[in-house]
Amino acid sequence: MYEQKVILTNEIGLHARPASIFIRAAVKYPCDITVEKNGRSYNAKSIMSVLSMSASNGDELTLRADGDKEEEAIKNLVDVVENKINNQ
Repeated sequence: MYEQKVILTNEIGLHARPASIFIRAAVKYPCDITVEKNGRSYNAKSIMSVLSMSASNGDELTLRADGDKEEEAIKNLVDVVENKINNQ
């Protein structure tokens, strides 16, 4: 298992378009990936799960992966959160 914390800096949070960008990145990996917010875990490969998280600007998320390519997956998803979904 590999995990890393990240602060969501997107102005509108992880909703609609930013969520779809995040999920498209997550489904590329064969491992199980979850996002934890305020003690609750969400499936990072499910649009309904990610949207139900209601992640907002400034929220701390813990990205966690278990399985093949877990470290690569989390490092890529941290990059997506920090650099690729801003202003989406």
